Amino acid sequence: MARSSHISTIRDVAEKAGVSVTTVSHVINKTRFVSEDLVKRVDDAIRELNYQPSGLARSLRTKASGSLGVIIPDNTNPFFAEVVRGIEDYCYKQGYSVFLCNSDGDPDKEYNYIKLLREKGVDGMVLVSTGNDSDSLKFLDQGKIPKVIIDRDIESLNSDSVLVDNLAGGYKATKHLLDLDHTRIGCITGSSQITPSAQRLEGYIQALKEKGIAIDSTLIETGDFKSQSGGDCLMRLMNQPEPPTAVFVCNDLMAFGALAAARQLEIHVPDQLSIVGFDDIAMASMIIPSLSTIAQPKRELGETGATLLLQRIKDKDTAQSRIVLEPLLVVRESSAQLVVNDK
Repeated sequence: MARSSHISTIRDVAEKAGVSVTTVSHVINKTRFVSEDLVKRVDDAIRELNYQPSGLARSLRTKASGSLGVIIPDNTNPFFAEVVRGIEDYCYKQGYSVFLCNSDGDPDKEYNYIKLLREKGVDGMVLVSTGNDSDSLKFLDQGKIPKVIIDRDIESLNSDSVLVDNLAGGYKATKHLLDLDHTRIGCITGSSQITPSAQRLEGYIQALKEKGIAIDSTLIETGDFKSQSGGDCLMRLMNQPEPPTAVFVCNDLMAFGALAAARQLEIHVPDQLSIVGFDDIAMASMIIPSLSTIAQPKRELGETGATLLLQRIKDKDTAQSRIVLEPLLVVRESSAQLVVNDK
C-alpha cells in the first residue's frame, strides 16, 4: 500500500482530538494550563497523525530558535571534541540543538561562521576564538546575541567566559620534572598569539626561575598544536650539542609527535628523556609509554560554558561571569627520575 503524501497540520490534530487549534497550540507550547484529559487527546492525535510542529513558525512566534552555535578551531583535535561533547550533552538535556562550526584557526572563516550563525537566528554562541583582535570578535561584540568565550581569554571582548588556569598547568608540569631532578628542561609551545599557549609557557618559565634556573631560549621551540610539529620540534631540541633531559609539551597531540620522534632517534622514554604533555585526551593513557600530562576538565569546560550561555539567554542583564577551572597533574610512564651516568 502506498503511503499518503499528506502532511498533517495543526488543524488536522485539532479535528482529530476534538479541540480547537488554540488548545493544540497551548499544549504544544505549554503556554497555558490545559486539563490532563485534553492534553492526552492532543498527544494521542499528534502521535497518530505523526504531526511535526513547524520549528520555523515557532521561532518566528517566540523569537527563539532553540538552537545554539559553537565555533572551535579544530574539530580533529580530540581536546575540542571532548569539550564539544560537554556542550552538546548539556544543551540536549535543556532542549537545544547545536550547530558546530570549525574555523581552522582562520579569522576570516571564523567571521563568516559568526555571520552565518547570526543569519540562522541561533539563540546564542559558544566560541573558542582564533585570536585577540580579529574583525570577527568586533563583529560579535557589536551584536546583541548572547555569547560565551571558552578556553581562550579575550580581554577585549565583552562576554562571559570559562577558562582553565593554563599558567598553573604549565607550572605544575615543569615543577613535576624539576622534582624528578631534571634541570635542563625543554618546552615545545604553541603560538604566542594564543593565550593558553602563552600562559603555559609563562608557567614553565616561572617554575624554572623559582628553582634558580636561567631561561635558555634554545630550549624553547614553537609548534602548531599538531602532532607533526611536536615531532619536528623534538628533533631540533635533541640535535643540540647539549640536549634536554626532559621536555614539557604544551598539548598532548604535539607530545604524541615528540614520542614518535624520540623512537625515531632511538631515545628511550622515560629512561633517557622524560616527556609531559597537556590536555589528558583519551589516547594519553593508551599509548606506550602512557603519557604524563596536565589534565584539563574538558567536559566541565564545555558544560559550564553552555550553562552560562543558557543563563545569559534567559537574563541578558545579569553580571558577567568569568570562571577559571583548575588543571591537574596526571603522572604516568613518560616521566621518571633523572638518572645520571657517571663516566
